[in-house]
Amino acid sequence: MPSTSISKTAYDPESRILSVWFVTSGKHYEFESVPPETFAAFRAAFAKGRFFNDHIRNHFRYRRISCDGDP
Repeated sequence: MPSTSISKTAYDPESRILSVWFVTSGKHYEFESVPPETFAAFRAAFAKGRFFNDHIRNHFRYRRISCDGDP
């Protein structure tokens, strides 16, 4: 199911980095040390925003990735 809050995700199993782009802000974040099982559950979740808030946000170290044109 598409998410109303998350526009895109990408996962690199080798580095275990989960990239998340948000709809409203357009911001892109990378979350470190995310296990493959967590990413698989995130992709399979019916409510991706809820899964993100419950299982990823505040559970993994993250950084915001700047894009060209960001203030």
